[in-house]
Amino acid sequence: MKNRNLLVAAVLVLTISLFSGCAKKEQLPGTSTTQQTTTPTTAAITTAAGSTAAGSTAAATSTADAITSASIVDNAAAFEKAISSGGTWIIAITKDLTINKDISLDGEYKNGKKDTAGKDVIQRKVALYAQDKDRKITARYTLTAPKFTINSPEASIQHGTFKGDLYVTVKNFQLVDTKVEGNVYFTTEEAKKTFKMDGDSKVTGKQEVKKT
Repeated sequence: MKNRNLLVAAVLVLTISLFSGCAKKEQLPGTSTTQQTTTPTTAAITTAAGSTAAGSTAAATSTADAITSASIVDNAAAFEKAISSGGTWIIAITKDLTINKDISLDGEYKNGKKDTAGKDVIQRKVALYAQDKDRKITARYTLTAPKFTINSPEASIQHGTFKGDLYVTVKNFQLVDTKVEGNVYFTTEEAKKTFKMDGDSKVTGKQEVKKT
């Protein structure tokens, strides 16, 4: 009888130990065994489009002026593709570019924002600069081409230098802190009348209507 009692006690101890071990492995209520991960964010914005990536890429951005996709380019072929009707609403270069032929900014684009009436905002931007995470300009670039025709509505060239002649076919074209080393020709009186440039912009040549 004594041996039998010892055997029962041993089995009881073993059973308690097994349940105790399993309990330690069970997940506590309200907790998770899955490790939490975070998506890395870019610490510094090195282009006007808000990304540190270079080359012919379309990158989703989170800056205020680049809610939708943007083309960040560092070569002539990529720039030409980005400014086409199959490109993106904002085109940012990462170095000086020279294109030895006439080019044009084509297509109508939305910038991802809404106006006070709830309608999509039309805009096209050629950014000739880089900026940091605080949106302070850190570099300015020069784009060179014999002729650059602006066909996209509500377009602008910002914070750099364009060497060549601009031909503007649309209304409300703007130069923002940009120097044009050449002429600015307008194909209509409306294009000339609605053209704007800020006090930091400069045109070294003529500004006149010239039908093409």
